[in-house]
Amino acid sequence: MINSIKKGLQVGIKTTWTLGKVIFPVTLIVAVLQYTPVLPWIIEKIAPMMNLIGLSGDAAIPLVIGNFLNLYAAIGAILTLDLTVKEVFILAVMLSFSHNLIVESSVAMKVGIKLWLVLVTRLGLAFVSAIVINLVWQGGGETAQYGLIQAKSDEQVSGIGSIILSALEKAGLGILQLALIVIPLMIVIQILKDLQWLKKFSQGMSPVTRSLGMNENTSTTMAAGLLFGLAYGAGVVIQAVEEDGVSKKDLTLAFIFLMSCHAVIEDTLIFIPLGIPVWPLFLIRLGVAIALTLIVGFFWRRSGNLGRKGAEPNYEK
Repeated sequence: MINSIKKGLQVGIKTTWTLGKVIFPVTLIVAVLQYTPVLPWIIEKIAPMMNLIGLSGDAAIPLVIGNFLNLYAAIGAILTLDLTVKEVFILAVMLSFSHNLIVESSVAMKVGIKLWLVLVTRLGLAFVSAIVINLVWQGGGETAQYGLIQAKSDEQVSGIGSIILSALEKAGLGILQLALIVIPLMIVIQILKDLQWLKKFSQGMSPVTRSLGMNENTSTTMAAGLLFGLAYGAGVVIQAVEEDGVSKKDLTLAFIFLMSCHAVIEDTLIFIPLGIPVWPLFLIRLGVAIALTLIVGFFWRRSGNLGRKGAEPNYEK
């Protein structure tokens, strides 16, 4: 047990350091930009295309913040806006597919997934889903009621010193929150791994990974991503890839699935305070993930069959 805690602590600190090197400067920069004309300028440029996906110009704010930072920051921004139920639901679906892009993309790149694939998949799913929902759903015109969380007005900050201090505080708190989640999580996961519990759960995932066209050794990566997400589960995902010898094909298929649907418990329940139906949100994410993975796997196998016998397409080029 002591060895498990020690190893989990080491992995947790290493993961926090790896992600912290990305989160701290990004949070710091975005926090400073909030007090400059830059972020409002970006939002102003994005606003015209909001109508194409059924959103008002103000909805660009949580989209930009959510993609630069995380879902918590995006939800905080939503709580300051007067939006309809339909608008909030569209935002929830978009942000479920596309959020925390810099950090989660760095995790994907760490295990060998190309950046262009991450961005095309996540941003593409976000905008296509928004267009479809806007065209299909004719209701949801009533004003959204934010029941469980009350919006808080931002404290007025003025002066360069105060702005930098406020930004440093936000960035520091972001790292602290990350450490408080990641380090205990990695310790618990290491204990579960040493007790063979995580292995049993991963074995339960084996039929799922096989049905999606992946080998069984991908199941730990899939289980970690589904349960803990790409950011907080980074240590497990990276470790699983390194230890289980997952092939390039299986790793790509796994991440296509996880980019569409990860941290299914947290990323679904977090939207409850916004007063939207979360079951459709969960089913959309899961359905899209399954369909997209099967489609990509089908064409991958077909491409392999058309090429040299037994050869996999080379995606490293």
